[in-house]
Amino acid sequence: MAQRRSHGLIALLAISLTLAMSACTGARDDDAAAAASESPSVVPVIPSPTPSASPSVGPTVKPVPEKMNLQRTTGFGGVALTFDDGPSAWTPKVLDALKARGVKATFCVIGSQAAAHPDLIRRIVAEGHTLCNHSWNHEFKLGTWSTAKIRSNMQRTNDAIHAAVPGAPIKYFRHPGGNWTLAAVKVARSLGMSPLHWAVDPQDWRRPGAGTIANRVIRATRSGSVVLMHDGGGDRSQTLAALPRIISTLRAKYKLVRLPDAL
Repeated sequence: MAQRRSHGLIALLAISLTLAMSACTGARDDDAAAAASESPSVVPVIPSPTPSASPSVGPTVKPVPEKMNLQRTTGFGGVALTFDDGPSAWTPKVLDALKARGVKATFCVIGSQAAAHPDLIRRIVAEGHTLCNHSWNHEFKLGTWSTAKIRSNMQRTNDAIHAAVPGAPIKYFRHPGGNWTLAAVKVARSLGMSPLHWAVDPQDWRRPGAGTIANRVIRATRSGSVVLMHDGGGDRSQTLAALPRIISTLRAKYKLVRLPDAL
């Protein structure tokens, strides 16, 4: 009988102990749930990606050695608008825009294009604009060639211009891409042409939008600036659309001039 009482007491104690442990566990779970509901959620922090370098959005001037003594300005207060890579189908429209506003400019023409469009060369001269040699076929590496080949290229371009307008003065040479070398400068000068660079380049050939082209020119132009734009080499609708604002804004501050034929 005593033995049965002993087993009963042990069983009772075991049940009591189990109930107590269960209560404690439940309390701990309730506490954890409450804590979780009161704590703010944790959002993992993801580092922002490092922004890539943005391309320049302003006018640029291609760096070239100063010892070449390139012409970057008009040499006086007037601002010169210059147009490269024509003549092309866009040239008459550029000429119309200039004529409507009484502006004279400088056209740096490609020899092969001059040969293909002699009528436009004649119109450029007839309307009082200045001519500039821009190589035969826009050869970027022209200046790295032998002296004889550089001279032949420049002379061929001058000959194509003179085939359209005999005796027209060609007092400037602009190297394609601004990739000047001393050899190109020397040959140009030996042919009576000044090496013409620029002070303002809106990179209109990239077609960034007419508004951007106009803004870049207007912001960067100073008294005496030579401004580079294009009337050939591709779709020049944006350059054409930018011209009215460029002309009206610059003319309010500067005199717009063509580069002189006599150096």
